[in-house]
Amino acid sequence: MNQKKFPLNSLDIAEEKRRQLKQLFPEAFTEARDSQTGELKHAVDWDKLKASLGEVLEKEGERFGLTWPGKSGLLKIIQQPSVGTLKPCREESVNFDETENLFIEGDNLEVLKLLQKSYFGKVKMIYIDPPYNTGNEFVYPDNFTESLETYLQYTGMVDAQGRKFSTNAATEGRFHSKWLNMMYPRLFLARNLLREDGVIFASIDDNESSNLKKVCDEIFGEENFMCSFVWEKRYAPPPDTKDVGYQHETLLFYRRSEAFSSNLLPFTDEQTSRYSNPDDDPRGPWKAADYTCRYTADERPTLYYPILNPNTGLEVWPKKTRVWSSSAEITQKNITEDRLWWGVDGTNSTPALKNFLSEIQQGRIPGSILYNKEAGHTDEAAKELRKLLPEIKFTPKPTRLLKHLMSISTGCDHIVLDFFSGSCSTAHAVLDLNNKDGGNRKFVMVQLPEPCDEKTEAFKAGYKTIVDIGKERIRRVVQKISEEQDGQLDFQADSGNKQDLGFRVFKLSESNFQTWEGDASDPEKLKEQLEMHINHIDPKATPEDILYELLLKAGFPLTTQVEAIDVAGKSACSIAEGALIICLDDSLTKDAIQAIAALKPVQCICLDAAFHENDQLKTNAVQTMDAAEVQFRTV
Repeated sequence: MNQKKFPLNSLDIAEEKRRQLKQLFPEAFTEARDSQTGELKHAVDWDKLKASLGEVLEKEGERFGLTWPGKSGLLKIIQQPSVGTLKPCREESVNFDETENLFIEGDNLEVLKLLQKSYFGKVKMIYIDPPYNTGNEFVYPDNFTESLETYLQYTGMVDAQGRKFSTNAATEGRFHSKWLNMMYPRLFLARNLLREDGVIFASIDDNESSNLKKVCDEIFGEENFMCSFVWEKRYAPPPDTKDVGYQHETLLFYRRSEAFSSNLLPFTDEQTSRYSNPDDDPRGPWKAADYTCRYTADERPTLYYPILNPNTGLEVWPKKTRVWSSSAEITQKNITEDRLWWGVDGTNSTPALKNFLSEIQQGRIPGSILYNKEAGHTDEAAKELRKLLPEIKFTPKPTRLLKHLMSISTGCDHIVLDFFSGSCSTAHAVLDLNNKDGGNRKFVMVQLPEPCDEKTEAFKAGYKTIVDIGKERIRRVVQKISEEQDGQLDFQADSGNKQDLGFRVFKLSESNFQTWEGDASDPEKLKEQLEMHINHIDPKATPEDILYELLLKAGFPLTTQVEAIDVAGKSACSIAEGALIICLDDSLTKDAIQAIAALKPVQCICLDAAFHENDQLKTNAVQTMDAAEVQFRTV
């Protein structure tokens, strides 16, 4: 019987990279016995790999790079798959069944692991505004090897056993190390989610900007560094300035690969105002450009020649110290095409070249300085948030800054991810930009449910955690845009380009399935595991909880359309127009199995308990699915 169990863990990143490496260098792999399981596995022969690459690295000696206490253990943390899940929360969502936007509540390290299969290589833009490590406390798992368990204890979902989330005061000996240990695995996992033409923007201040750049150089590659934007976040230095008044922040910009190229930005009113059309040229507005260059007649003798002024009939020569910028042939072409301008009265001593607005590059290249007149500032951001949520008094990033970054890097149908989403300025910006340009960008927000200070107005108003603020902000933005669109006579709600005004809420939690943790050295624990494995589904799990866990771990996005179907009297779900069939009915029949196979899905997942230990029925199911070329798994 060739029936296989459905894997309940997230993507095994190490195994996936070994698989990719083996495709490129099959000669560099050999069989080796696993020291723990005793199984034969394909392992990398590092000497053969070096030989295949035509180089041998020195084993000893100094090397350039950034290192810190704890870095060596981070790859193990990254490679440890998550066995958690993301549970849907309809009551906190808006338009759950129609929307493709996501808000995920949970520790972003675990969430990024869970998104590896379903969002691998699909995100166009990532923006993050992580804790700045200013000497104040930040909240992230203290025990990185048990991130999910620590998170569940932190949020009160399981009993606490002394573990806590970390703080990072400036007085700690490993002040920078703890921050880097928090950032490195998250950035590593985030890179996997980017498309080949994807990008990441990371806001940071001077406390960690140099360290963050070195980490990003290592993860994304120095060759993929685009620039360090300087964002002018204030009009003037803060009033408590002692030495240097900081008016800016740094924003690191990296691409995933050379496949990315920046979008051109629209011309500003100031730039277009430089063009006019004093001679009513049918080609439209133009700007006069100098027709001479810096070379002398001795250096460029072919550029020293006379030009006839058609208005005066006189030959005009350039200065011998600054000759014409074009050859005689090109100049004759410009004369024929009426591209030389001799002034309003036609008697200027030298001509100018007419550069037409319609003929130049239709847009401007993004600049490395983000002035607040275009990208917003902190005071604007605070007012923007208070306008929606008057009781919230802290300063997020302005949506103008985020819309500027999206204009540089995204098209109208791309996914934008923010895994330090805070009050959800990024989601606000996505909705606003879509409303402005008719786009269909989707957002994925991830935020830890960090408690609000009980003394704040936000807490008194009912916002117990930061995620409460973020979700309510999105709801109010959705409401505001809906009301604006309802007030527009030309807005048609049933048009083909109807804006996505909603979001699905998911919450990080334990798996709905009991994972095997048997220990042969402990008979009591082994017995307990055996008993739990007989009925390994959490009795509190709803069918929808189970459905979305299977969906996520089968590699389908959380926004994939799900259709309820009937298969020979049994309830099932058709995913992505029949690519996957999930049947969670607790009792399967031969007719139901044949009905599923007849639908010809790529994959089919059923409950193992639905066979009720009927081995003959299960064997028939495997054979029926194999004959229909359906990948059949049970869970």
